[in-house]
Amino acid sequence: MPPPSSRAQEAREAVAVRLREMRLDAGITGRELAVRCGWSESKSSRIEHAKTPPSDADIRAWCAACDASEQADDLIAANRQADSMHVQWKRLQRTGLRRLQESGVPLYEQTRQFHVYCSNVVPGFFQTPGYATALLTSIAQFRGTPDDVSDAVSARMERSHVIREGDHRFAVLVEESVLRYRIGSAEVMAAQLGHLLSVMALPSISLGIIPFTAPRQAWPLETFTIFDRQRVHVETLSAAIKETQPSDVALYLKAFGNLKGVAAYGGEARSLITAAIDAVG
Repeated sequence: MPPPSSRAQEAREAVAVRLREMRLDAGITGRELAVRCGWSESKSSRIEHAKTPPSDADIRAWCAACDASEQADDLIAANRQADSMHVQWKRLQRTGLRRLQESGVPLYEQTRQFHVYCSNVVPGFFQTPGYATALLTSIAQFRGTPDDVSDAVSARMERSHVIREGDHRFAVLVEESVLRYRIGSAEVMAAQLGHLLSVMALPSISLGIIPFTAPRQAWPLETFTIFDRQRVHVETLSAAIKETQPSDVALYLKAFGNLKGVAAYGGEARSLITAAIDAVG
C-alpha cells in the first residue's frame, strides 16, 4: 500500500492529467491557454505538472479556455478532495489540541460502524485521562502548539461517550507493541491497560490484539480509522490523511481484514493485556 501522502499526490496528479488532456483535446498549446486565461505560461506548466495546485477560479478559467466549462464542477470537486486528503497537523493544531478533539465529535456521533487499527498508541476513545494527558502533552511539546492539554483531555474524554452511548459498533485492532510502549508513568500505563480490559467487555466493542509472534499477512501499517466503510482517516507524523475514494476505502478494509485474521480475541487477548500489566512492574 503506498504511503498516504503519496496517494494524496497521486490524486493531485490525476487532476493535472485531466487538465492537460482537456487542453490537448482543445488543440491549443500551453502558451495559448495562458493567453486565454490571462496568466503566465509557466503557471500553466506548473498546474499541468502538479507543481502548483489550481484554485477553483483557475479550473473554471482553464475549462472555459478549452470550451469545456461543463467539466469545471467535477474537476473542482476532485481537486478539493485531493487537497483535503493531506492536511498538515501544523494547520489542524495551530489553535491548540482542544479544538481538534471537538471537531471530530459530529463524525464520531454520526458513524455507526468503526474499523480501527492502531500500531503506535491506544485508540483515543479507549484512553484514560492519565494516558491521554501524557500523550497529548508530548504532542503539544513536539509541535509547539498552545498549551491547552487539560482542556484537550477533557474534550477527548467527552468524545469517548460514543463507546457507551448510541448505536455504535467498534471493530478495533491493536498491535501488541502498543501494550508495551510506555506512555506516561508505570502507574498510568497499568491503569490504561486495566481500562482496556474493562472496555473490551462492552457489547459494542470487538477488540483484537495482534501478537508479536503472529504470522503476518499484512505488515504493521500506519494507524487508521474507517468510518461506516465510506471514509478513512490515516495518521502520519506530518499530516492527517483523508481517503474517500471507494477503491481506497476498499484497500484499507482489505488490510483490516488481513490483520484481523491473525489477531487474538477473548481470553487470549486478555492474557496479552495482563502480561503487559505484569511487565509494567
